[in-house]
Amino acid sequence: MNKNITLKELQEFIKAKDNKTDRKHAYFMKLVEEVGELGRIIRKHDFEGEPIKEAEKGKIKDTLEEEMYDVLYYVMALANLYDVDMEKCFRLKEDYNGTRTDH
Repeated sequence: MNKNITLKELQEFIKAKDNKTDRKHAYFMKLVEEVGELGRIIRKHDFEGEPIKEAEKGKIKDTLEEEMYDVLYYVMALANLYDVDMEKCFRLKEDYNGTRTDH
């Protein structure tokens, strides 16, 4: 896999890998679960002083990187199920944010 990947390429990769069209509810629930796991790692680091375990080649289990990717994966999978182009979404949202005075 190319080490430099665009949002569009990532979304297409996930779509090709996982093209289940009947999984909207299940994928949303997985997203919520993964956000919770990400929150657990951040909480342990920020409030309990536990060091964040860094991912190494072949060793990503229980790392911040693993949980962040899992969140990103399910966001992209949901975007695919709802036909949302995340690259277009990114551009539109950043354009909108540029018009806001509180951003």
